[in-house]
Amino acid sequence: MKEQDLIQPFTPWQDTTRGGNIYGSGTSKYYRTGGWRVDTPQFEAARCVNCMRCFLLCPDGSIALEDGQVTGIHYNYCKGCGICSEVCSAGAIHMMSRQEESAHGSER
Repeated sequence: MKEQDLIQPFTPWQDTTRGGNIYGSGTSKYYRTGGWRVDTPQFEAARCVNCMRCFLLCPDGSIALEDGQVTGIHYNYCKGCGICSEVCSAGAIHMMSRQEESAHGSER
């Protein structure tokens, strides 16, 4: 994209395109936001029934898949919202606080 095609920070609204420009998605992969979380999801593969609820509902796309199977969590991007834990009917994902992680020696 040429610089002349970009909207400058102080462009008057009359000079912008209707609805503004839409830029490509996927920029969140460049920003590791996992350090923000207070609680961390813990994944137990033995309990997972691969229903994919966690994968479909994770707002950060932090559920790891391999060959169509849930294999864990991308902790670099997980913000610890707990949605995965709430929707997991098999109990394969539970949330652990930072204090609990430190006590168990599993800090991520």
